[in-house]
Amino acid sequence: MKVAPGAATDPGLLTTVNEDRILVDTDRGVFLVVDGLGGHAAGDRAAQIAVDVIARELHPGEGEIAGQIRRTIALANNEIFRLAQEETDCAGMGCVLTLVVIRDGSVTFGHVGDSRLYLIWNGSVRKLTSDHSPVGEQEDLGEMTEFEAMTHPRRNEVFRDLGSREHRVDDEEFVEIKSFRFHDRAALLLCTDGLSDALTSTDIGEIVERYDGDGDAVAQALVEAAKQAGGTDNISVVFVPGPDFVGAQSPSAASARARHAITRMRKPRSRWTPRLRQIAWLVVGMIVGIIFWTGAQKLIGVLQ
Repeated sequence: MKVAPGAATDPGLLTTVNEDRILVDTDRGVFLVVDGLGGHAAGDRAAQIAVDVIARELHPGEGEIAGQIRRTIALANNEIFRLAQEETDCAGMGCVLTLVVIRDGSVTFGHVGDSRLYLIWNGSVRKLTSDHSPVGEQEDLGEMTEFEAMTHPRRNEVFRDLGSREHRVDDEEFVEIKSFRFHDRAALLLCTDGLSDALTSTDIGEIVERYDGDGDAVAQALVEAAKQAGGTDNISVVFVPGPDFVGAQSPSAASARARHAITRMRKPRSRWTPRLRQIAWLVVGMIVGIIFWTGAQKLIGVLQ
């Protein structure tokens, strides 16, 4: 599946340090957002280690992809944990991430923490990842509204991350992994919580639906909207439209609707319609004439 993704990352309005990292590898179908844990030592270094390990160790064309995703995220986690134990200035460093691999028309994602993956399809925006946080869990269970979760004082706490402890490669309780078919007319959006804590899914959908072929423009528009909404955290976005995805509010969609309306208004009338009408009246006239002639003959017979 050929896609034309867009990406943007920004430190936000309160700091010049960006602890987020992104990876966009269109040729291999690998897309990644990583959020260094804010306020922790060397969060940016932890995020960069995750990107480097995943880029090096993940080989989508070789073998079963879900197992590869689980393995590479575990390797990144253990590398971050090892350095945090060995180097004083790295003590306590960590990160969260969302990794997507698109292969043969299918999406497989691996997820740890509170970054997110959204699916945009048929005008709706659906969150596919679970937030591994106390507040996110309550939101996912319907115990808290989206807006309440966005403004909750504990919204930045997570109970899964890369770096706080070592994990086995086969630890199924560590990485959330799911797979699904990716429709050509759908789109994916990966983001750190700097976006999802500033914009609702409705806000995100309104911007994505303006997409008209420029993925970078959508990603940058989302970042700018998050900054206008406060921009208190680093903000990172990777937007992956399917090859046939067109935003419902884009100029192309509006033009197509206009052309369709004109086509319906100007539907040509068949040149045979007047001729058929003439033939129909002629047939009716002949039938009436036959009925009249038959009735007249019967009346003459009676009179005779």
